[in-house]
Amino acid sequence: MRRTIFLGSLLLVLAPTVMAAQVYKWVDAQGITHFGAQPPEGTDAATVNTNTAPPKASSNFPPPAAAKPVLPPSADEKQKAADEKVRQEVAQQEAERVQQCERLRADVAQLKNNPRVRVDDGNGDLRRITEEERQGRIAASEKSIRENCN
Repeated sequence: MRRTIFLGSLLLVLAPTVMAAQVYKWVDAQGITHFGAQPPEGTDAATVNTNTAPPKASSNFPPPAAAKPVLPPSADEKQKAADEKVRQEVAQQEAERVQQCERLRADVAQLKNNPRVRVDDGNGDLRRITEEERQGRIAASEKSIRENCN
């Protein structure tokens, strides 16, 4: 009985160390940081230490110095620059979408309020659109508003 308890306890103590897997960290060509059990071939992957425990709060020792990042500063700066560029592009696209929605709403209001709309025929001359064209433009604009605008 004691032997069974001893062996069971020993297995419980050793199980986490057996199940611990190696974790790798690498940066791809776009500057994005990845973690995984197997690094891709041809890249410099750093091993991440997953076995360290955080220091106890009641320790009398001073806290360790801030750990240096595994990545060189240039890679971290590239990642931040890429993130900032993506944020700016998303903000610009959102502003363009809002502007497009405002233009579509103004077009719909103009088409609904004024049945006698004139458009350029491509030769520099103005012509009145028919009622069918006007209704078609209203429907197309309202469809675009439903699909693209909040």
